[in-house]
Amino acid sequence: MKPSILVARAIFPEVIERLRQHFDVEDNPNDDAFSPAQLRERLKDKDGLFATMSERVDPQLLAACPRLKAVANMAVGYNNIDVDAATGAGVMVTNTPDVLNETTADFGWALLMAAARRITESEHWLRAGQWQKWRYDSFVGADLHGSTLGVIGMGRIGQAIARRSTGFGMQVIYHNRSRLAPELEAGANNARYVGREELLRQADHVVLVMPYSPALHHTIGEAEIALMKPTAILVNIARGGIVDDAALIRALRERRIAGAGLDVYENEPAFNPDFLSLSNVVLTPHIASASIATRLAMANCAADNLIAALTQQEPPNLLNPAVRAGA
Repeated sequence: MKPSILVARAIFPEVIERLRQHFDVEDNPNDDAFSPAQLRERLKDKDGLFATMSERVDPQLLAACPRLKAVANMAVGYNNIDVDAATGAGVMVTNTPDVLNETTADFGWALLMAAARRITESEHWLRAGQWQKWRYDSFVGADLHGSTLGVIGMGRIGQAIARRSTGFGMQVIYHNRSRLAPELEAGANNARYVGREELLRQADHVVLVMPYSPALHHTIGEAEIALMKPTAILVNIARGGIVDDAALIRALRERRIAGAGLDVYENEPAFNPDFLSLSNVVLTPHIASASIATRLAMANCAADNLIAALTQQEPPNLLNPAVRAGA
């Protein structure tokens, strides 16, 4: 008898067919967003969950689903999963690192360039029929070439962002929980390690790429924004909650920083609607990894993890190896 799994959201049909070779699959082709109660009901007799960031795996769900053995998250982040509670329940948890590094770094640069050069704002103005003549100061923005790029969170994605600065002749400074090895600093465009406050003061452009945890909630708030240059651009491709969105909205409205590019938000998708009243922010709906090749690679990586976990193998991206060790 095959193990039984729930695929919580719509994914590539070819990945569903691959999973059916190993499991009895309940999928969700309509892409319904399950409530917590609906998710518990559908998962209570399943051995595995193919999850996205939309599904919260908490102690209540784990207690209601005693058969559950593995959760494969189709994301590199996993703040939707209580890993400690899963470990206590003997449930393996996996994620999909590495396969999205380069695509996400590309998108970080797209947001940075769009915000710095006021692309969204000027396009809306053009589409509204307001372009009647040239002016020397129309939509003047900030240069990237020759400027200082600050990266907070110098993991694989942060390093990929830093590498891309080479063609712009930028200086790169970074802050991380731990300093990189010298060869990695050199490999990341001669990036220089600085304290977080120094980075915020010095950088012309700040890109956030760290994982979310409760300890990092509102890492960028009123005090941190106050350190930034009034000409600075802030880009968040990390996770909602790292930035105090209300504080950022106030700073953008009062032009205490020049602009922002955001792909993630607090309480997404129910993000703060006050962002919509601002012209100096570029807004995208959590799509930094959204190329066809990368999203397919993420889905297959999650499938690899789930297949391994439920066939007595070591999942490639196991976040809580203590579960396997205690098996």
